[in-house]
Amino acid sequence: MIELRDITKVYKLGEIDLPVLKGISLCINDGEFVSLTGASGSGKSTLMNILGCLDHPTAGEFIIDGKDVAGLNANERALLRNRRIGFVFQNFNLLPRTSALENVMMPASYAHPAPSTAQTHERAVALLELVGLSDRLHHTPAQLSGGQQQRVAIARSLINNPGILLADEPTGNLDSTTSVEVLNMFKQLNRQQGITVILVTHDPKIAAFTDRAINMADGLITEGISSELHPIDA
Repeated sequence: MIELRDITKVYKLGEIDLPVLKGISLCINDGEFVSLTGASGSGKSTLMNILGCLDHPTAGEFIIDGKDVAGLNANERALLRNRRIGFVFQNFNLLPRTSALENVMMPASYAHPAPSTAQTHERAVALLELVGLSDRLHHTPAQLSGGQQQRVAIARSLINNPGILLADEPTGNLDSTTSVEVLNMFKQLNRQQGITVILVTHDPKIAAFTDRAINMADGLITEGISSELHPIDA
């Protein structure tokens, strides 16, 4: 379970304090498929960074698996990220001169303890097969479509067996048909493998694909709703 208790985040701009998160309390259960939505400036990107252990709150409690991680230092947050959290980004963030297979294998080198190269290779091949790219193992990003690049990014996010998948605007650079395919993939990972998926988006139509949409405005959660507007094939 992920639990936030009265989380605040204040940035200092010279002598000025800029409050971005103003007391966020939220629970996300293991195995949920939720979206975090809101307009630019709502605070969702800041909250995403905290959920992903990329940043720490100014105050409040941030609980993962019963442990308060709000006070962890940068190295401790990095270890937790690598062990528990996978990331998928809008711009894919693939290494341009590196094959799909090597892109997927890359995060495993930061695991503690690191698996053998043979183990990592075997898992990367299996993950690329899972996302439908078994015939694209040795293609570079330039040789792949946008949807295929995002599938590589999803496979890469799973290489270290995370329990939490955090996707930041994952369909922002994709056409509508490919967006549906990618969203279906997240749904299948959630349903079939029990991965907790948190999808960050500004688009309520994308949020409607998830089981619960959590809306933010002005650094606060304004609502959390269940949505069945667009059923997805399991």
